[in-house]
Amino acid sequence: MRARALLAALILFQTLPAAAQEWTEYKSMQDRFSVLFPGEPRIVETPWKSEMGFVLPSRVYSVERGRERYSVTVVDYREIEKLGIAHLKTCAPGATSCFGSDLSGPGYWKHDVRGALIYGSRKFLEGNARLTEYLWNHQNLVEGHELHLTNADRSRTNVFIGMHEMRLYIAEGTVPDGYPEPGLFQASLGWLDENGNGIRYQTIYANQFHGLKLLPLPGRGGGGRGGGGRGGAQ
Repeated sequence: MRARALLAALILFQTLPAAAQEWTEYKSMQDRFSVLFPGEPRIVETPWKSEMGFVLPSRVYSVERGRERYSVTVVDYREIEKLGIAHLKTCAPGATSCFGSDLSGPGYWKHDVRGALIYGSRKFLEGNARLTEYLWNHQNLVEGHELHLTNADRSRTNVFIGMHEMRLYIAEGTVPDGYPEPGLFQASLGWLDENGNGIRYQTIYANQFHGLKLLPLPGRGGGGRGGGGRGGAQ
């Protein structure tokens, strides 16, 4: 099903007039990702409250084209350990969050990181949209969750939620009823190194192991998506 939807999107993209396509690769060096957007994204900074109640910085990159909406939300978990340690100084005596072990970390910050994919997915499941597909997937070999939803107005939303190097990425595309699923948008999501080159691992990257430094990073193959391309860089 996913392959058919992506193929349909690719065929439509290839047959549209050049002026109507307007998809360019956007690169964010600040948040280390690349993606195809149909225009320059608007960037908004907003706080994100994690499952364990930590307030984390996040940015939303979004583009609207007619009734189509595309966005990438990036939540920065890199300072969550410091927040967990600070929490121990202020939490109510006896509260569950006052405890922690080597496995969970102070304030359960490690469990917060491990559960980030589920927590991000749950936010969509709690809405009014009807879930039509929910599966494990990966983009450029970074694992994540994929959701397909049908909204009340019959528009459809595809979401990929992945985590790389302690940043949570939520790529969300919504199209009107009758349009091909926005699989091209999610499939274009890539990861950048400190030099702006695309990262392509040889095996699956799982943040709960690699981001928490429990395992060494997987080896890298070719350049992956994002190394070059067009569009702005932030």
